[in-house]
This record gives sequence, C-alpha cells and structure tokens, in this order.
Amino acid sequence: MELYSKIYIAGHKGLVGSAILRALQSKGYHNLVLRTSAELDLRNRGEVLHLFEQEKIDYVFLAAAKVGGIAANNDYPADFIRDNLFIQSNVIDSAYQFNVKKLLFLGSTCIYPKFAPQPLREDYLLTGELEPTNEPYAIAKIAGIKMCQSYNRQFGSKFISVMPTNMYGPHDNFDLKTSHVLPALIRKFHEAKENNASSVEIWGSGTPRREFLHSDDLAEACLFLMNHYDDNEIINVGVGHDISIKELAELVQSVVGFTGEIVFNHSIPDGTPRKLVDVTKIHNLGWKAQISLEEGLRSVYEAFQKEYLIKQ
Repeated sequence: MELYSKIYIAGHKGLVGSAILRALQSKGYHNLVLRTSAELDLRNRGEVLHLFEQEKIDYVFLAAAKVGGIAANNDYPADFIRDNLFIQSNVIDSAYQFNVKKLLFLGSTCIYPKFAPQPLREDYLLTGELEPTNEPYAIAKIAGIKMCQSYNRQFGSKFISVMPTNMYGPHDNFDLKTSHVLPALIRKFHEAKENNASSVEIWGSGTPRREFLHSDDLAEACLFLMNHYDDNEIINVGVGHDISIKELAELVQSVVGFTGEIVFNHSIPDGTPRKLVDVTKIHNLGWKAQISLEEGLRSVYEAFQKEYLIKQ
C-alpha cells in the first residue's frame, strides 16, 4: 500500500476496525474511506456496489461483522449467519467487480473444529465438528474464507483471509448479554467493586483455556499482512500462549482492584475447552505480538472507566 492509496475500512467503528484505522493514521495513510452503519448498510448489495463505484477503492480491510459471545450466538443464530453472509458477500464481490487491488478478510479462530488438536494449525479447517454454541457465525466466516479463495482461483483476485484469536481492546462491547468473556469480566468486576459486592459470578467452570490478542497488535498484523502476504491459504494471528478463564478472572480482579470472592456458575456451558492458535506461519514471515495481557488489560480498564463514567 502506498500512503496515497485509497483504503476502505469496513467496520471502522468496531473493536478491530477502529484499531486498524489508528494504525493506518499513525503510519501516514490519509486517503481513507469510512462509512458508519447509519451511512451505509453493508447488508444491502445496492448500497455497497454504489460505494465501490463511487470511491474507486484500492485496498479493503473487511472488519465489519455481527459479533457476540456465547449468549448472543445462542439467542440470535439466524441474525449471526444471515447478517455476516450478506456483509461478506456484498463487500467481497464488490471488491472484485470494481478491481480492488487487495482485500483482507477478517475471520475468527471459532472456524476450527471444537476438538481439533492444539495449537490450532491453519490446515485443521473443516476437519471436524464445529462448536455448537457459535456454529452459525463460524459457518458464515468459513463461507467468507471460501469465497475469497474461490475468487482468487477463478478471477486472479488478491483476497487474503486472516484468523485472529480472541480479541480485546479499547472500544470493545461491554454489554453483559452480548459481549465476549474478557470485556464482560472487566465490567462485572468494576461494578462489583463500585457496589461493594461480596462476590462476582463467572459463567462456566473456569477451566477452558483461551488466548487473548490486543486489537492494536492485530491491527499491526493486518497492515503487515496486507503488505507482505499473498497466499491463498488462511493465516492465524495470535500470541501463541493461553490462560484459563479462572486465571483470567483472577488477573482482571487484580487489575480492577476487587477484593471479594469469585464464584463459578457450572450451569452455564463452557464452550470449546481450549482454543490456542499455531502462529508459526506468521512468525516465520517476521511478525510477533508485542502487548502483554496484563499491560493490555490495564490500558483497556482505563479506557473503560473513562467511557463508563461518561455514561453515568
């Protein structure tokens, strides 16, 4: 990408898209195409085609998606598969129709089989059953990967697919009903501290292990891959090590400063027992994550407090 290239970030207000925007701006990219969901409905093919026709876009970061945690995926499965299929199909096909030089599609490590060997290698895709709690979302993401690969084979496009591990960072979703585990924990412990609660309830047993990547690290990886990766196969982005939910809860408890008890609700399903990605491929290309989990948690909690206090 040249500094003057016209770059479209689909989903620039979200956790990942906003981090990509910050990374581009910090490096001097200035010819950026940005549309909020109120300005452009990515589920509407006509609106998306009009954007690409109008803007003559060179590069696309496809970070727009309908996302959520276990509860949201369980309650709204039709929304997750429908909206994500529409968004992906419209943006990917429009990028092809209007000769975009390169597109980066952001998938998710939930695409891998529930009981795949650990760490998760890229070639484990479609080798077993998916985790039932997020299957509609995972199937949509797999369809996006296959669409990119198919367009590359048939039309010679340069559409790459990146699989980030569990994300966290500023501008995350802290809604307890729809958020992922880490932002939910931050809010739970903060509110418990503010209310002088004696305990905090954590969903599940605390035994599943998860890997957490700061959104600013992912953004750096996305820019790196846009400039240095052209393979038709997917590529993982992660930190290469994981932590149990129990250990994560204790770390968040420490960062927030809550002194009460942690209680695990075993009636809530755990989801996938472990999800650690193999990052050999991206490490061999020359990229590694830089932000430690504790460092990242402290910065996210500071950002959350500012946003939280503004809304009070």
